[in-house]
Amino acid sequence: MTYEQVASISQVAALLFFIALFAAVVIYAFWPGNKKKFDEAAQLPLEQDPEPGPENKKDD
Repeated sequence: MTYEQVASISQVAALLFFIALFAAVVIYAFWPGNKKKFDEAAQLPLEQDPEPGPENKKDD
C-alpha cells in the first residue's frame, strides 16, 4: 500500500465516522424522550436566583 492509498482510506473512514457521529447527535437531540429534560434546561436561565445566604454570599 502506498501513502496515497492509506491517506485516502483514512480520510473516507474519518468522513464516515463524523457523519455517523453527527447523525447520532441529531437523533439524540430530537428523540421524544429527551423533550422534558431539554425543556427544563431551557428554563434554567429564567428561574429566580436564590436569596443570598451564608453559603451563597460573594466576598467583596
